[in-house]
Amino acid sequence: MSVLRTKSIEQSIADTDEPEYQLKKSLTALDLTVFGVGVVIGAGIFTLTGRVAHQMTGPAIIISFVVAAICCALAAMCYAEFASTVPVSGSAYTFSYASLGEVFAWIIGWDLILEMFLGASVVAQGWSAYLGVLMENFGLPIPAAVGYGGVVDLPAILLVVALGVLITVGIKESMRVNLVLVAVKLFIVLFVIVAGAMFINPANYSPFIPEAAPTEATAGFSWTQPLLQWLTGSAPMAFGWSGVFAGAALVFFAYIGFDVVATTAEEAKNPQKDLPVGIIASLTICTVLYCAVAFVVTGMVNYTEIDPKAALASAFVHHGQAWMATLISAGAVAGLTTVVLTLMIGATRIIFAMSRDNLLPIRLAKVHPKFRTPWMISILVTAVCAITAGFTPIGVLEEMVNIGTLTAFILVSIAVVVLRRKRPDLPRAFKVPLSPVLPVLSAVICLYLTLNLSLETWVRFVGWMAIGFAIYFAYGYRRARLATGAALPHDVQAAMDDGVVKRPEAQ
Repeated sequence: MSVLRTKSIEQSIADTDEPEYQLKKSLTALDLTVFGVGVVIGAGIFTLTGRVAHQMTGPAIIISFVVAAICCALAAMCYAEFASTVPVSGSAYTFSYASLGEVFAWIIGWDLILEMFLGASVVAQGWSAYLGVLMENFGLPIPAAVGYGGVVDLPAILLVVALGVLITVGIKESMRVNLVLVAVKLFIVLFVIVAGAMFINPANYSPFIPEAAPTEATAGFSWTQPLLQWLTGSAPMAFGWSGVFAGAALVFFAYIGFDVVATTAEEAKNPQKDLPVGIIASLTICTVLYCAVAFVVTGMVNYTEIDPKAALASAFVHHGQAWMATLISAGAVAGLTTVVLTLMIGATRIIFAMSRDNLLPIRLAKVHPKFRTPWMISILVTAVCAITAGFTPIGVLEEMVNIGTLTAFILVSIAVVVLRRKRPDLPRAFKVPLSPVLPVLSAVICLYLTLNLSLETWVRFVGWMAIGFAIYFAYGYRRARLATGAALPHDVQAAMDDGVVKRPEAQ
């Protein structure tokens, strides 16, 4: 009954063959790459670029994107090694269960639930905001009471419900819709880069890294100051190199999503080959596009004049190109749709994996007999995200998404080193080069970025983890399949008697 008990990789893979809990294998490397690009390209370009450049970094936001990309690239290699070795739904949760132990698996799973629930809800509200701008441009404004920032954000709710139906019907059907919307989104992003380049004024890049300046919160204690500044006793500052690194911790939100690719491992046709390609290719494509867009936008408009709410559209309005701004708003509506879709899929797969291990109620893990999707979990995720997006002012909670993801990255990076030592015999279709140096470096960089998040984010995160530990010790610790030795329900015992499935054992 140890909290460090591990679930064997062989058992994790065997669980994927159970008919009542088996997902449909239909995704190719292209599907996975589009899946990753679909969730990564969106919130960062359309909502974060302008705000961070205006408030924290100036043109040096390009460096912030590169720093965040390096952090993600190191973590991506760790994810790729694990995903090709343990092709099981659940991503970092499943990986850590096989290497670090159950309590760390729970921590990561609980972190990822936070990331995807809040991420989908935050982006749904951003989608609603862009839809409002687009409809207003067409002369059909959404009533304030039921639009973005109103009493209830009805467009955000309707979006989440529609996507919830889609992910319940099937993963392949979701991917078809995702492919179309990603194509539209990439067209808009490339349009911004090419068209915006014509309006670049080199003078806007000077100074590239503005001098550090005190923020409004300098006088006395502030919950919004980064934890690192509070620990060192330094005054809250913006711009300069401290602003660049603090900006990297924020624009990290823009890269969230490549790790969601790993949650679909059970649904990949050839996971050992396709998952590493999907993870690394999607991250590479997105990094190039992010840096290019940041370069163009900060060149079009001086960072002091950037509109933090709608940087891309307002940059073209600044140059008298209102029709371009309308086109970009339409692209943002399509782009943010794919982000919400992908995060909701990721959330269902994380909860599915945790339920199948009975750390959460195992009944939730049933898949629909026709669609082969975890339909009960899909309904739960849809309901929570719809309520959160529709009724909660969660704009300030973007950093919560970041800290949950960064914590998962730290543990996955460490888990790669641990599993290499514990199971050197496992076949690995992809290996992180220079291990253990690069995985350890990944963990250190991720930890540094978490220290650049605000104090209020850390307090909320501690509260979220306290709730998670309460649930784990009240339910999962004693009822987990590793604790009880129980098989999956519905005649799985017969399969075990025939030698098809081995009984789970604590290692």
